[in-house]
Amino acid sequence: MPLYTSTTFERAADGSFPKGFEYVRDANPNRNAFESCMAALEGGCEAIAFSSGMAAIAAMMEAHVAGRCARIVLPVDMYFGIRSLITDTDLGQRFEFITVDMTDLDQVRAVVSSGRPTLVWIETPSNPLINVVDIEAVTNLAHSAGAIVVVDNTWGTPALQRPLAFGADAVVHSATKYIGGHSDLMLGVVVLPAGSNLGMPLRAIQKHKGSVPSPFDCWLALRGIQTLSLRMKAHSANALAVAKALSAASEIETVLYPGLPHDPGHGTASRQMSAFGGMLSLIVCGGAKTAVRLTGAVKIVTRATSLGGTHTLIEHRASIEGPETKAPPGLLRISVGLEHPDDIIDDLRNALDVATAD
Repeated sequence: MPLYTSTTFERAADGSFPKGFEYVRDANPNRNAFESCMAALEGGCEAIAFSSGMAAIAAMMEAHVAGRCARIVLPVDMYFGIRSLITDTDLGQRFEFITVDMTDLDQVRAVVSSGRPTLVWIETPSNPLINVVDIEAVTNLAHSAGAIVVVDNTWGTPALQRPLAFGADAVVHSATKYIGGHSDLMLGVVVLPAGSNLGMPLRAIQKHKGSVPSPFDCWLALRGIQTLSLRMKAHSANALAVAKALSAASEIETVLYPGLPHDPGHGTASRQMSAFGGMLSLIVCGGAKTAVRLTGAVKIVTRATSLGGTHTLIEHRASIEGPETKAPPGLLRISVGLEHPDDIIDDLRNALDVATAD
């Protein structure tokens, strides 16, 4: 579609807006198209776009309650940006947060039955330990306690899993990642099912707090979505090949990837995902020193933050996250890109040889 960069739109002679647009913070043709597309992809009824994934996360937390104390249940392993959102902004004082291992349904049951949560936040696969959460089972437990469920589907994408089909009340994406797919935009979105009462408060936050994406980022996301299905198949196939190859390396303590049959999340992922995604983590023998040396020796793989683009990216999460990190010292997170898998594997193996050489 065309790119509409206008910030304001002309009124008709009678003062009306015959084309349906008044001001860019209220609505924009590119944003409307992106929102409609995301709602359709996730099997939802409405989508609300934000300027970033973090803006969408913060808006979702704010919007889910009105005038009452909120108790939010988070997974133990989650995107580090959420931890920072809680510790570094007023959300940490406004809401009560509880963490639980969501792969353990007995722990989830105990928390929701005694804690009276208002929101249960699922991240699957999780960042960076690649935990897989049973969306339907956790959703049923949360609903029995009167809580709503939000699933961060950034790593799964609607091409691989659709949480609304398992009963979730909302889906959140950092569309900066796989939705855009080319590491050249920043965008977040919340998708809601039919009958949700979250649309109005989310729209109010979007409009009145000004957390709106640019028309160009929405345009770029729509371009990226055209290849989403094909890209996710290729990301998943490449990641599985890399995971299998590195699992055989004696210098690697563990490869965390749900596509491996021995992975703890394999069974659940097989039920709720059509493929296993492009994200994996390695825990390298020798701890942080060896892991960082490995990242310094890669030639094709890129040392960079973020994920979901066409290029393979590697990152030592503990050094990025600092003293509060939950990541093991030897953990390396890899966003497997679209290069030939043999090239990715050879580069990582060569770098591993360098990192472990005496």
